[in-house]
Amino acid sequence: MLCQGLLRFGQKLVRRRPLEPPVAETSPARRLTILDLVALGVEHTVGISAYIVAGDVARDQAGPSIVICSLVAGLTSLLAGLCYAEFGARVPHSGSSYLYSFVSIGELGAFITGWILILTNVAGLAIRIWAWTLALDCLFGNKISQTLQEIVSPHVPGVFAEMLGLFVMFLLLFLLDLLTWNIRQLSLVTNVVTLVNFLVLGFVITSGFIKGDLHNWKLTEEDYIQAGLNDTSSLGLLGSGGFVPFGFQGIVRGTATCLYSFIGFTIIIIRGKEAQNPQHSIPMGVVISLLISSLVYFSVFSALTLMVPYYQLRPGSTLPEAFLHIGWAPAYYIVAFGFFCSISASFSVYMFPIRRMISMMAQDGLLFPVLARIQTGTYARIASTLIFGIITAITVFFFGFTALLDLISFGGLLVFSLLAFSVLILRYEPEMQNGGNEAQVQEENGGNEVQMQEENGGNEVQVQEENGGNEVQMQEENVGNEVQVQEENGPAAEKLILRGQFFPGGPTPTPLSGRVVYVCSSLLALLLTLLCLVLAHWPGLLSGDPGPITVVVLLLVLITGITGVIWRQPQSPTPLPFKAPALPLLPLLSIFVNVYLMMQMTALSWAGVGVWMLIGFAIYFGYGIQHSLVS
Repeated sequence: MLCQGLLRFGQKLVRRRPLEPPVAETSPARRLTILDLVALGVEHTVGISAYIVAGDVARDQAGPSIVICSLVAGLTSLLAGLCYAEFGARVPHSGSSYLYSFVSIGELGAFITGWILILTNVAGLAIRIWAWTLALDCLFGNKISQTLQEIVSPHVPGVFAEMLGLFVMFLLLFLLDLLTWNIRQLSLVTNVVTLVNFLVLGFVITSGFIKGDLHNWKLTEEDYIQAGLNDTSSLGLLGSGGFVPFGFQGIVRGTATCLYSFIGFTIIIIRGKEAQNPQHSIPMGVVISLLISSLVYFSVFSALTLMVPYYQLRPGSTLPEAFLHIGWAPAYYIVAFGFFCSISASFSVYMFPIRRMISMMAQDGLLFPVLARIQTGTYARIASTLIFGIITAITVFFFGFTALLDLISFGGLLVFSLLAFSVLILRYEPEMQNGGNEAQVQEENGGNEVQMQEENGGNEVQVQEENGGNEVQMQEENVGNEVQVQEENGPAAEKLILRGQFFPGGPTPTPLSGRVVYVCSSLLALLLTLLCLVLAHWPGLLSGDPGPITVVVLLLVLITGITGVIWRQPQSPTPLPFKAPALPLLPLLSIFVNVYLMMQMTALSWAGVGVWMLIGFAIYFGYGIQHSLVS
């Protein structure tokens, strides 16, 4: 009885959401071309990160090698983008990684994905409000912050002056959200301010290569001494000089933080329902927008570190301040205006992703049903804005800017890993998940013949069960033991034998081969996590200690062997406009890079995500697992 209960519990965790076939639409809703999606992706990717991320990463983590961080972060996002693109071609529905996880790895994976996305969106809202306050202050020459400090600080601690500024900015955003609720023609305004933003960034890039000094990429200890910073030089807080002052570890750490800059490309997936040809335009839009964004960030970060020595960047400094360093005071206000436009480009939809995700999860029964109206109800919309504003203020108070960046990057890396795992699973499924084929029904409901006969009714086995037949009763009690039923009732080719895993019997996937890939992929995810843990936190590895080297070699051998098993399995022959190349290597490489970057995050980021997930699991196991509509 205990085994049966555990089996039924495990089946609930991996039950999948059936997808209805996409309905052909001729309405004007499908109006976005590839060019529109590329513009949309670049608009949401190249934004405030270009103005506020570079200063902190260059000063404290990577130095001039932040340009390498931007390229590696872009490559990491591209690996995830290829997985997203296959999902866009395979599941042409408007949605997000939450929906993709639900149709591939099951309910628990979907809940984790959606719950993490809520966290990252709340943290993103906090950063947006903080950045908008900073941008407005820069536009007025930092007079707002100085006035607040003069008025408030003599009476209360300085941190309350910052919180007051954030609170005022939140009220402004709240009013804008209410005013723009029923306004539909905001695209022209958004396009105009986005164009201004890119013109300003073009000016920054051009100025950087005109006024930049290549010597700033070759700084030595003598430069620190001449600048009066000899107390912190010589392998101190400023690093060891040169192009990579903080070493390889600084590049990896900076890459993990810079990943925040590229998460915006997922807007293409969210708006996929509006695309004219989702199967073709979504993959192209994702890949092209990420390539353009990587080039822009590389150029902007290069310009900044060429104009200003990295050690002279203040904590929390913004891109406009670089022009004060080179003596171009008028340019400071031009770039500050671009900074403000960059934030303002999305002011009308800053709450949309949070509301949408919560509403989707509530409609699926994973969250409380009252939350399903959060996106449509008038009072629910106002109440949700106020509630999320309070949560945002608490988040800013306890974490701070850099920790919020790490929190968003951590959540993005975790979601990217789940999506890569999902692609690996779906590619080796027997059939496309269209919600009506026999293989899918067998997989979702246990995969055995007796259960299918019981559900369809009117057959001999069902009659025997009703009459108390012992054999069928035993099969029903052990429903879900797919391999056992396959061995008893299926053909010899479906038996789980070692030789069959390297030399499959046919060119098309079977339920057994799909389950083999699922198990092997789960083992690979675990082994890759252990490998990243050893590489990131076992100091004896670089010193030639045989202990960690032996562990790494053993893990690599196991990973190679299991990857070979997956590689030998037949892939789904379902034709798709786009498929992620080089399976199973590309998803596994994506998972490895994502997990390794997650290992670079601070303990505060891990603790924040851990507490958030504990809250989520309490909701899911206390409510969602019993009320899920999939059941």
